[in-house]
Amino acid sequence: MQVHELLQFVDEAVYLKTGKHLNDLQRGVIEGTLKHQTYSDIADTCGCSPGHAKDVGYELLQMLSNIFDERVEKGNLKSVLERQRNINIFLGENTINSNIISCINVSSKQPKIKSNTNNSDTSNSPQGSKNQTKIDKLRQFGLTDEQIAEALELPLEVIKQF
Repeated sequence: MQVHELLQFVDEAVYLKTGKHLNDLQRGVIEGTLKHQTYSDIADTCGCSPGHAKDVGYELLQMLSNIFDERVEKGNLKSVLERQRNINIFLGENTINSNIISCINVSSKQPKIKSNTNNSDTSNSPQGSKNQTKIDKLRQFGLTDEQIAEALELPLEVIKQF
């Protein structure tokens, strides 16, 4: 995956979380980190002190850790970004969110299925088909039925029907 694609992905993720785009120094820190540069090299490229580049880098990595809901460090930045980007592409979402559960964003796109003892088979409804697809994808990621039920805000019994 190319650096400019990852920069764009991070910029979109940061914008969705903070309402602000990355500044030049933040972009320089990400690009330099992806190219395995030291903060001193990044500072030279960006025209600031190594200490300032390191401070900005630390704050940025903390912010990305919060956005992606996993620890992001200089040494794992590329793998985290590629994994998070692939998750969002695989699930076919138009938005970037902090983790798989947020990425699905079920509540804003479709109504929730209510547990109803009179409703014997939800898998035949259009809503059931959509849920089946999402459940299958989440199972491919290794989530348990309990985790899927929590993520989709559905009763466990409904998940087990699929």
